[in-house]
Formats: sequence, structure tokens, C-alpha cells
Amino acid sequence: MVIKMKKLSIKLRVTLWFAALMVLLVIVALAFLLLVGRRTIADHSQEKLITAVLSAEDDISYDEYEGYRVNKVNSFSDGVYLSIYSSAGKVLFGRIPRGFDTQIPFLESQIQEISTDMGSWYVCDSMYIGDGEDGVWVRGIMAVDDSGFVIDEFVKIALIALPLIVVLAIINGYALINRAFLPIRQITQAAERINDGNDLSKRINLAEGRDEIYTLGATFDSMFDRLQRSFEREKQFTSDASHELRTPTAVIIAQCEYALENMALDDNAKEAFTTILGQAQGMSALVSQLLMLSRADRGNVKLQREPVNLSELSGIILDQLNEKAGEYSISISMDIEPLLIIDGDETLLVRFLLNLIENGIKYGKRGGKLHMKLHGDDESIVGEIADDGIGIAAEHIEKIWERFYQVEPSKNSAGGVGLGLPMVRFIAEAHGGTVEVKSKLNEGTVFTFKLPRLKE
Repeated sequence: MVIKMKKLSIKLRVTLWFAALMVLLVIVALAFLLLVGRRTIADHSQEKLITAVLSAEDDISYDEYEGYRVNKVNSFSDGVYLSIYSSAGKVLFGRIPRGFDTQIPFLESQIQEISTDMGSWYVCDSMYIGDGEDGVWVRGIMAVDDSGFVIDEFVKIALIALPLIVVLAIINGYALINRAFLPIRQITQAAERINDGNDLSKRINLAEGRDEIYTLGATFDSMFDRLQRSFEREKQFTSDASHELRTPTAVIIAQCEYALENMALDDNAKEAFTTILGQAQGMSALVSQLLMLSRADRGNVKLQREPVNLSELSGIILDQLNEKAGEYSISISMDIEPLLIIDGDETLLVRFLLNLIENGIKYGKRGGKLHMKLHGDDESIVGEIADDGIGIAAEHIEKIWERFYQVEPSKNSAGGVGLGLPMVRFIAEAHGGTVEVKSKLNEGTVFTFKLPRLKE
């Protein structure tokens, strides 16, 4: 039950607890009404019975010739039967309920509760002694059921009215809870908009209030202000650093190429310049990707769109990377449907395919296989790049799209810097597409992308 309750929203849980409390209160109220109310009504009935008996004594007189006489005693009034007996137990006056046992002994100043086949009765006896030597008994009889009639009727009404009151209370309670949780929904919706749009400039902007929820909203807005400033500084730093590093890396590359082509170098010097050139070219590619991602964060990347034959482009890139795959004894195969056209930026699409295919080669196994499949329908172009390499552990699947995140490097390569796959996702989304990955450790990885197809 606890586990199921945890799956419910807080608003629904509060409403259910409120409903349970209302039902409990109704049950307690009815129990109180039955136990205390019935006792109160019974006490009131017994007092009425005693009062009727004592009032009857006022209407009895004694005559020395005629004995005791009853003047104006009403034998039945307001549910009370009155009768008068001689000291010997002979009925002198009054009425007795049907089925009542007349042999019940008299008890002075004490209420008796007598049960018979015809019902239950309260009996009150009082000895009246006038001027005569022998007194008379005044007996009052009242049905027990009559004493609880009022409470029974009230309970019947309550059983109808209280559930309606509970339902109305729950409905009004839910409305109040819903209204109380409105600021929380606004906070949630604002956070979702910020998360979905990756736009930290948006704010919750709750109206002014003094309670804890409004304070929470203001605190979130303040936190978003600080986060936005922090991210803006980080973006600015990345952009500035990328710009500043482009020139020195370009100079290093140019000087190394010039030295290798025009200077008389011994083998050690050539090896040193070749190493420097390779590292500089890697740094140049890194700087280029950083600059591209920095511009993407700022929304400054404009695609140079044109019709691109993705089938032809994929074949060219696979041919270019065949030699690199051969270094690891990886065989490349393809199943590419012809004339799959996309309206996109060719330069970015080249980078997109290069990163995916190079990733498959880099983390493939020696003597393994890499297969690319490309097919389309009326709306989309769907591609798959599958390898049978080291695979990706489940805990790393979502993290590979994060910048600079690297799974444990492949034994077959030196690994990258963790910008290739974030660049792949950016290019796919920039073209209105998606890219996903499925992988099993030590079995292989499949990257699947979907891009919108240019309609003829």
C-alpha cells in the first residue's frame, strides 16, 4: 500500500488523506451520536417519567369515608402510562401497556428496565401516603424504544446527509489543494520549459507572496540567474579560447609542413616534426569543434543548406576510411539505397558521418566488421552504423553525448577528447533529425540516425 501511495502525486495523496480523515470524523461522529446521544435521550426520558409520576401524586387526595381518590390524572400522556395501585397491589386507576407483566414488584425511587416479549420498558414507582393509614403506589411506565426514537430518526438523517457533506468537503478540499498547488505546477512547467529549450534566460516569475512556495519560486529564479551568468562566462571563455588558439595552431602546422617539405632534416628531426604536426592538427580539429559547439550554444550557427546526396556522400567517406580501417584489420561493408537527398549543410554532414564511422573504427576489434546501412521512406532517411567492437556499458550510454566525457579508451587506439559524439548530436538536431545508440559490452554498438528527406 505504501509503495502504491508513493506512485501517486502529492496533490492526490493529500486529497486521499483528507478524504480518509473526513470519513473517520463521520464515523466518530456517528459513534458518538449513538453512544452518547442515546444515553442522553434515555436520561431525558427517565427524568420525564419521574416528573410524570410525581405530578400524578399531586392529583391524588384522601377522603376518610371514600379513601383515596384520583382527581385529574391522565392515564396516558406523552408516551407515559400512569396507573395507581393500592398498597396490596390492586389496580385503582390507570392504563397498563399490552403485554406488560402486572406482577412486577414495586421499588421505591428506582428506575427499573423491564424486558418482555412485547418490548422493553422503563418503570418508575412511588409510594404516596396521604392522611390514610395505607398509602398507594403510583407507577409510571414508558417504552424504552420510544426514548430512542428521536436519536434513531436523527441517525437515519445523518446517514444520508453526512456522506453528502463528506463528498462536498472532499470536492471543496480538492479545489483548495489544487489552488494551493498551482504555484508548484507553475514552477514545474517553467523548469520543464527551461530544460527542454536549454534556455536559462526564462524565469518562473511567480506573483508576489509570503508563503514558502513563493519563496521557493523566488529562490529558483535567483539560482537560474547565477547559473545563467556562470554558463555565459563559460561559453564566452570557450569561444575566446578557441579564437585565440586558432592562430598559433595554424602557425605550428604551417611551420611543420614547411620544415618537412623544404628543410634538410635527419631522420630524428623529421620524426619530431611529424609528431608535432600530428598533434597540432589534432589540436586544430579540437579547436574547430569547440568553436562550432560554442557558436551552437549561442545560436549563431547558420546552416549553408543545399540539396545533398547523402547516399553518394556516405560512399565517398566509407572509401576514404577504408585504409584507416585496414590498419585494424576491420572490414567495411555497406547497404546504401541510392539517391537519398537531404536539404542540409554538406560540410556539417561530412563531419557527422566521419565522426560516426571513425568512432566505429576506433572502438572496433581487430579483425572485426563495420557495416553501414542507409535507407529511406517518403519522410525520412534512416541510417545505421554497426560495429562488433568493445561496446558501451549501460551506465555510460547516456553520458557519451556529454562534452569531454570518455568511456575507458579502446585498446586499439589512443582515444579522442570526447567532442565527436556531442558534435554528431548537434548536427543531427540542427538538421531536424535524431541520433540514438544501442550497445552491449563486448558485443558491439549500433548508432541509428534519422534525418528529414528532401521531397522532390
